[in-house]
Amino acid sequence: MLILNAAATEAALPWHSLIDALDHMFQADCQMPVRSHHDMAVPGRANATLLIMPAWLPGRYCGVKLVSVFPDNHLSGLPAIQGGYILSSGETGEPLAMVDGPVLTARRTAAASALASRFLSRKEASHMLMVGTGQLSLNLIEAHASIRPLTDISIWGRSSAKAEEIAAKARERGLPVTAISNLAEAARQADIISCATLTEEPIIQGEWLKPGTHLDLVGGFKPSMREADDEAIRRSHIYVDTRAGAMKEAGDLVQPLEKGVLRPEEIKAELAELVSGIRAGRSSASDITLFKSVGAALEDLAGAILAYETVKATSDNTQSS
Repeated sequence: MLILNAAATEAALPWHSLIDALDHMFQADCQMPVRSHHDMAVPGRANATLLIMPAWLPGRYCGVKLVSVFPDNHLSGLPAIQGGYILSSGETGEPLAMVDGPVLTARRTAAASALASRFLSRKEASHMLMVGTGQLSLNLIEAHASIRPLTDISIWGRSSAKAEEIAAKARERGLPVTAISNLAEAARQADIISCATLTEEPIIQGEWLKPGTHLDLVGGFKPSMREADDEAIRRSHIYVDTRAGAMKEAGDLVQPLEKGVLRPEEIKAELAELVSGIRAGRSSASDITLFKSVGAALEDLAGAILAYETVKATSDNTQSS
């Protein structure tokens, strides 16, 4: 069985290949039960969340991700997301690979946002605002920059020092990123706004959004969590990764649905419908589009398969040469 650590997993998941792998998986015959979601008490700290996410391609591959989110891990100098992914044969159940969970999760999440952005953001979008400074932030910046001609990228966080740290890492990778302090001003100018936070109170105000903005909401994965207010929902054309997941777990949708601000039929499409052409994406340069993701097990399976096949092909080529 291959063991892929964080560095090996990242190297095996280049953005264009990963985005395309997700595109194909959303159109494939992937079986994906609703994930198991458990709250866990952590004495003296914020509650943690345990997620168990299985998926399989009949006769080809099956896999399961065991991942946890510990919001206060920064107090221990650790990433909030921990876990791993086991990829097995879909014919025999033989374990094939253990893939680093945090890297797989971060990269497939960012790739899903970039895949949605292919259909929802304006092709000429050049200014991105990243809201949040966790592990996902640099991945989201890179993923969006891989599909749109971004020439001005801003990052905002509650900690200005952390925002500058992420900006510096991005600049080392050749990306034009600047840490900013005025969130409202940056949001009013941005073509793409990506949010990856653990907030329970909306950060993004709908009144800030200019015509043509694409809003990418990634962080809120529980009904109590929200990153954008009701006005943002009212003004936006809404899209999701999966209806089953987003309408059950995403506070950015669950709360407006409960209050009548949003009706289920107003959710225009999920990713599978966008990539297959069943539903259309952006229809006007002035539309405000909103993509809400909570994560889907098929995304992890697609990433794990890509990582496994990439590393195995490299290994086979090395042995045969």
